[in-house]
Amino acid sequence: MVASLIIHERIVTTKQKAKVLKVVAERMITRAKKNLVLGETESAKKVHNKREILKSMKDREALSKLFDDIAVRNKDRKGGYTRILLLNHRAGDAAEQAIVEFVEKKAKASKDKKTEEKSKDKKESKEKK
Repeated sequence: MVASLIIHERIVTTKQKAKVLKVVAERMITRAKKNLVLGETESAKKVHNKREILKSMKDREALSKLFDDIAVRNKDRKGGYTRILLLNHRAGDAAEQAIVEFVEKKAKASKDKKTEEKSKDKKESKEKK
């Protein structure tokens, strides 16, 4: 399930599975981020991190995406790489549904732009007075 999350970056599952998935995925991302700070001389540690993740996730495509794409995107983030969004109950068995997805930096960037615009407006209004 973690491999599916990494490849598709968003999956729909039950609420209980989503809670467990979030914990496992965040630990893997943290392990992958450790490779970013290791130097060229510590290649044995880099291989060790990849092998530790390969123990629980057998998909090599997902492994390469985790280390090359997702870890790089989240290198400045200290935690909270995923989020759970709750959905309605499933029709067949009334199980609680949830979406698990990666948190994007783009939302933060747009928030910064809004605060920049507000500060510019305040400066302009002060200059007019």
